Amino acid sequence: MSVQQDDLQRRGIGMTSQRTRERLIQRLCDEGLSNLEVLDVIRRTPRHLFVDEALSHRAYEDTALPIGNNQTISQPYIVGRMTELLLADGPLDKVLEIGTGSGYQTAVLAQLVERVFSVERIQSLQERAKERMTELNLRNVVYRWGDGWDGWNALAPYNGIIVTAGAKEVPQALLDQLAVGGRLVIPVGESDDQQLLLIVREKSGLAYHTLEGVRFVPLLSGSLA
Repeated sequence: MSVQQDDLQRRGIGMTSQRTRERLIQRLCDEGLSNLEVLDVIRRTPRHLFVDEALSHRAYEDTALPIGNNQTISQPYIVGRMTELLLADGPLDKVLEIGTGSGYQTAVLAQLVERVFSVERIQSLQERAKERMTELNLRNVVYRWGDGWDGWNALAPYNGIIVTAGAKEVPQALLDQLAVGGRLVIPVGESDDQQLLLIVREKSGLAYHTLEGVRFVPLLSGSLA
């Protein structure tokens, strides 16, 4: 489930050098990320492969960047924060991701959990993400082109669910597909007032935790080629 180290070193030149990546990791630590395994995966994963070549010199800045189709690649802090929250109770074997996007969050998850099931409404984005996963030899991801509001009921339940777009409310389908003991991390609210939520399905019901303000592109219904 790991990206080959020599492969990353071969790509790590110029603005994508190891020194540049280390500066990013130090910033993430300063911002409060503490899961060493998550930080190491972010360090190894070549984020510049997930953005247009014209933006590759900004790939290791802690900022969101455009990827086309009015979508963005999330800032590394948010990727790390959401991944830490998902894994806070220990390793997971089955994670549902809503919003494949560029595939960067997918790639990080694929190196930390047994299986990732990723849903994306924009087919062209997902196809490019698949190519990147193949290039990085990450083969524990299964993809579905469709409406993220519906989740992926055929393969439910999931030990973890991560949503990489902002929903005005928590989709009921995702709550229904969360296993007992499972964790759902999702940004919720209007575009200018979103909060990151952690929802845990306990034996007695759902426990909601509001964590911090965030800003994501909206979670839209339907699907596009």
